[in-house]
Amino acid sequence: MSQKLNRVWLGAIAMGLALSAHAQEKPTDFATQVPLSVSGEGPWYRLVLPLAVQLNARQTDLSDVRVFSAAGEAQAYALAREVAQTSENRTLTDVKWFPLYTSADATERAPSVRVQSSANGTLVEVQPSSQLEAGEEVLRGWLLDASAIKAPLQQLVLDWTSERDGFQRFSIEASDDLQNWQAWGDGQVARLTFADERVEQHEVGLPGQSARYLRLLWTTPHSAPILTSAQLQSASTRSLPLPLVWSQPLAGISAKAGEYTWQLPMGLNVERLQVELAQPNSLAPVTLSGRRDSSLPWQPLSSGLLYRLTQNGQDVVQNELQLPGQTVQQLKLTVDERGGGLGAQAPTVKFAVRSTQLVFLARGAGPYTLALGSATVKAANLPLSTLIPDYSAAKWSTLGKAKVDGGVVETPVSTAVGAATTDTDWKKFGLWAVLLLSVLFLAAMAFSLLRKPPAKT
Repeated sequence: MSQKLNRVWLGAIAMGLALSAHAQEKPTDFATQVPLSVSGEGPWYRLVLPLAVQLNARQTDLSDVRVFSAAGEAQAYALAREVAQTSENRTLTDVKWFPLYTSADATERAPSVRVQSSANGTLVEVQPSSQLEAGEEVLRGWLLDASAIKAPLQQLVLDWTSERDGFQRFSIEASDDLQNWQAWGDGQVARLTFADERVEQHEVGLPGQSARYLRLLWTTPHSAPILTSAQLQSASTRSLPLPLVWSQPLAGISAKAGEYTWQLPMGLNVERLQVELAQPNSLAPVTLSGRRDSSLPWQPLSSGLLYRLTQNGQDVVQNELQLPGQTVQQLKLTVDERGGGLGAQAPTVKFAVRSTQLVFLARGAGPYTLALGSATVKAANLPLSTLIPDYSAAKWSTLGKAKVDGGVVETPVSTAVGAATTDTDWKKFGLWAVLLLSVLFLAAMAFSLLRKPPAKT
């Protein structure tokens, strides 16, 4: 009980200090103001910061974000965000795979099978539900046994026999009981010969969820290749990262043939880059580099094969690169022009960063305003456990919701300094009085504890 009380006292003191630190700030001190609307039960409200609003900040770490009440009072708040987890424990595991056969004229979407598994769920045997005559069976896909992997699945790595080159496209489904299947999207692997070199793509991204079994069903071509290896990469993390948010298209420039650069609005922890491939039948091995500003050398971030190819009347597109999530403000894409390049004009790109959420404690009447855009103010956000003393994952889901209500409002930043005022700021004096009384009360408690004689044993 005493420990919980101490946490509450410490949280109250930290909140008082944080409020006093920016008690003199006003909404007009910030270049951008955005009206907010709230719903649900308070007094805490959670706001997902739209990327378009976030880009109005003047400080990369969002130290210049504030929330004000209708009376212009600064609200206590916390930022909840996840950066790329480069230190997470990633494991690559070889898994067993079982063929999924069906007849050549079968109309069902997925082959019907009989499964034998051990007591712990490990697959022992997978057979077609009905006997197929020799020459009638078609290999439609593969069933992967991931029952030994307890962590969320991040990536699938496949290898197959050399008889099947070109692109392989398949659907991915997940299940824990082999009865109910959840769609995990489409996967694509490839093995190509390009300019006397062999270009291969073996990795397929997964949504970062746990599953005991995966089912891969081939769509292009209709029959599956013979697998020689199947691996699953899992990541052990205490919490999954917040979802990605994507930017609007960003134009770039081309300084020379095969080299394109883009300037981001501010330094951002970019995790994905999507390159526009405007021309059909584009194929480009690329290297992506980044840096904080033009005075620093370029650092390699990613490489891969981008393409937009027409097969069977449909476009097969791979136009994304995965980045490590470090802070960059400039990006450079270098293209191997032996594949034809990407044209003289720089393609537009979209970049993705992790979503940032702001939680504030509503004090005073609304409507509330989000303000940002100052290069001089100091950080004023609190840890979530301080803002919400009994914070837990369950508590998070019960918080009220706030959202941006309307457009961004640009306001002139106040430049008045040193001007004497004759009006008494009673609100500021009241806040300081409460803070000083709290400190005096705690000092009196500490003094009484020091004077108390030790208990006899």
